[in-house]
Amino acid sequence: MEFAALAERAEGVAANDGDIETTLAVADLLADAGAVESAENGENGENGGPNDDLPVVARFLLGRVFPAHDTRTLDVGPALCREAIARAAGPNVSAADVEDRLAERGEIGAVAAAYDFGGQRGLASFGGGRDALTVAAVDEGLRGLAAETGDGSESRKRDALFGLFTRCSPTEAAFLARLVLGEMRLGVGEGTVRDATAEAFLASEGRPESDGADDDDDAGGDAELELVAPETAVAAVERALQVTNDYGRVAVRARDEGIEGLREESLRVGRPVQAMLAQAGTATDAVDAFDEVTVETKFDGARVQVHYAPGGAATDATDATDGHSTDGDALGPRLYSRNMDDVTEALPEIVEYVADRVDVPVILDGEVVAVDDDGDPLPFQEVLRRFRRKHDVERMRETVSLRLHAFDCLHADGDDLLDEPLRVRHERLREVLPDAAADLTLAADPDAVAAEERAALNAGHEGVMLKNPEAAYTPGDRGRDWLKRKPDVETLDAVVVGAEWGEGRRAELFGTFLLAVREGGDAGDTPDHDVSDPDAADLVPAGYATVGKVATGITDEALADLTERLEPLVVDESGTTVAFDPELVVEVGYEEIQRSPTYSAGYALRFPRFVGVREDKGVDDADSLARVRRLAGDD
Repeated sequence: MEFAALAERAEGVAANDGDIETTLAVADLLADAGAVESAENGENGENGGPNDDLPVVARFLLGRVFPAHDTRTLDVGPALCREAIARAAGPNVSAADVEDRLAERGEIGAVAAAYDFGGQRGLASFGGGRDALTVAAVDEGLRGLAAETGDGSESRKRDALFGLFTRCSPTEAAFLARLVLGEMRLGVGEGTVRDATAEAFLASEGRPESDGADDDDDAGGDAELELVAPETAVAAVERALQVTNDYGRVAVRARDEGIEGLREESLRVGRPVQAMLAQAGTATDAVDAFDEVTVETKFDGARVQVHYAPGGAATDATDATDGHSTDGDALGPRLYSRNMDDVTEALPEIVEYVADRVDVPVILDGEVVAVDDDGDPLPFQEVLRRFRRKHDVERMRETVSLRLHAFDCLHADGDDLLDEPLRVRHERLREVLPDAAADLTLAADPDAVAAEERAALNAGHEGVMLKNPEAAYTPGDRGRDWLKRKPDVETLDAVVVGAEWGEGRRAELFGTFLLAVREGGDAGDTPDHDVSDPDAADLVPAGYATVGKVATGITDEALADLTERLEPLVVDESGTTVAFDPELVVEVGYEEIQRSPTYSAGYALRFPRFVGVREDKGVDDADSLARVRRLAGDD
């Protein structure tokens, strides 16, 4: 396919208004790009034959030269691109001139299209001829550009781009500039290419054709169009994309092998997949949806995907151009970030840890957490000091220690586990790497979830994740089967009227705090029932109604500060329980307020969490019982 034809068709795609119209236009483009004479290509591989433009076009439409899982990049910034455009535009044009035009026109494609590169044709160091550019030639040129490294590489990249631009028409130049910088502006996203692939190659029947009798020049838009590929076809494309992260490869397989071929796509050790993601949700949401909830610690670290095939262990075959291991070859531990960037070199101790303990091919999902000398977690910022490190890695290794917490197993010893329930995947995880496997706890009610969250927070972690134990692992999906414990959406300013001493290493600090709101100030603002918690009843001072206890969300430093401030206010002590003069106001988040006979207010804060001390408020400014009733919906 000539590059000019692709660029012109792409402009047509961008001009479409409706989603269906856009998808059909992309489907037609993919079908034309994939219409390769078998005599030319012979037996196509999974990425197409040598003259097959389909995989390249599918990637180009998304602004990619390489598959999403491929760590190679063009490494061409806006400045270098502007310099190449200026040089191709002629001796009287500078990079500053290009930058000025960019400020006027707003995007690089329009700037590139505004110059006449014809006068520079034949001067290019790349290509060097007047022959029409082809899609394959552009792909080859950009891949060569990406391979340039070391001294002088920037100059060679500039020369390569100059050579390509000198062979471009205005439409081609606009497409090339946008492609190089990953700014396609076509209105084509991943979902469009997915649906267009199914439409182009897997439609169960042809699109409806008009007989011309009712043609209306004024009619158009999505109202007269429809997609005819069945849902099973779209699902097969989606699934293949999940495990390959390569729109070009999937388009070729859809064309050549259909739905059955797509279903044969599987995970490969060394080829990262998108991470499964979570939505925000509450413990009540999780219990209502799953009945039984898997509660995991939410680590304050950096997401990693671990790929490892020990020496002598077989791995699935991969294409030589993918840069991954071939059938039967070993693959040393490779670590990929959530964005599928290769971060292996920055994390040598994690590489060593996996290599020392794993003896079968695996793909694991987890978090890398920074820890102190005692093994306690450090803030996320400490992880960042290591995660992107390219220099002085060994020195930084002595400064910031890392630990791997694995929480999922996608592949183990030749078995793809994506479709297995979480509980099964976790069993396999414990088999292949027990030392790093995160603990799972099953909970059947929100109170049990709250207890696990308190334990995680007290250990210095970020909180908890709530997961469906029967759910599959769906790469790239942000579904309802994984829930991040939703941040508190409402807070209450309450008075601390009592506390309980902590345990273990917190034995010298107050650990749990009794909270109260004001009774006075509003009509009818008095309790009207007995209290079932005698400790709470004994501690409540006159004029206050208790609404719960809080122990979650308080760091050791905050506990020490609260203890120091509250000890002078102790007015009574019995065993591990103390009562205070009501002087300190704290802000407390909660999930909901429910009726409860436990506390004198008649209400309890569900899943309370300490936010901070209200230094700006006195006890007269604390919230009242009347407000609690309103928040509970009883007033």
